[in-house]
Amino acid sequence: MSPERDPLPGASWRVTSDAPWCPTASLAALRERARLLESTRAFFAARGVLEVTTPVLGHSGPPDLHLALVEARFPGQEGPPLYLQPSPESAMKRLLAAGSGPIYQLGPAFRAGERGARHNPEFHMLEWYRPGLDLAGLGDEADALLAALLGLAPARRVRYGEVFLEHAGLDPFAAGIRELAAAAAALGPGVAELDRDGLLDLLFSHRVQPALGPGAVQVSDFPASQAAMAQVHGPVARRVEVYVDGVELANGYQELGDAAEQRSRFEGMRARRRGLDMPCPPLDEALLAALAHGLPPCAGMALGFDRLVMLALGVAHIEDVIPFPVERA
Repeated sequence: MSPERDPLPGASWRVTSDAPWCPTASLAALRERARLLESTRAFFAARGVLEVTTPVLGHSGPPDLHLALVEARFPGQEGPPLYLQPSPESAMKRLLAAGSGPIYQLGPAFRAGERGARHNPEFHMLEWYRPGLDLAGLGDEADALLAALLGLAPARRVRYGEVFLEHAGLDPFAAGIRELAAAAAALGPGVAELDRDGLLDLLFSHRVQPALGPGAVQVSDFPASQAAMAQVHGPVARRVEVYVDGVELANGYQELGDAAEQRSRFEGMRARRRGLDMPCPPLDEALLAALAHGLPPCAGMALGFDRLVMLALGVAHIEDVIPFPVERA
């Protein structure tokens, strides 16, 4: 939505140019964004959840294979780089371990190499943690948030294995890598370079996600290999993803509090990154120390706030809801 197409009378910019200095979102869109920010804060304040602000610069970053971190250096800085944080998760868990109680953060996050209709390297993330809440209770709270912000009915709840079998024609827990690769081959080149989880992600995003239908859907019980920082129960991760009208909006975990297990997972991720000649951030020893001190049993969720605004406005491009995407930053 360019400035000259502002849909609200009296809410237009004083310019109609597409010059690089101009904002890409309409004034009406930014007003709706501000309203949603205010409503989000009111939602959590009413529930006694404390808003916190954690650093956007950190000495480490999650070694997840699918995250490209943004490095940063100060003039004259020596030694390892700092990293613009792709999520406030690590610092927020340190607060939880220190006794913060329920908390949320609403602010910028950064991921390199992500640019598209729904992606910008700098984006806004809502993340919240609820001590004492299980994954089902977290899903209920996500339903309440989306009802308050978007007027949505409670999400339809399905299991990953069931919807994968229904829409991709394979049991994701039983299918071998050759079977997955054969099913994915029709989706485009590069399939041979993907590991098992990469093939599952490709098939899910192209076959399953578009078929989830309208409204909100919560998908749970992902493969244990995709747990990252979630607890695992047998073959499944205690994880839920929220989709609205086929758009991936949020990701929630029953949070892993075992420091030794988390260290082992991090080391495994770092080994895979090294094997692929990817940059490898140092271990997040501060987070691991916090987990060793004691993370209260809790569930947490991260939600892409820009995407929420896009859904509220019915627009398809992220530049319609942020004033200056990376090309105009």
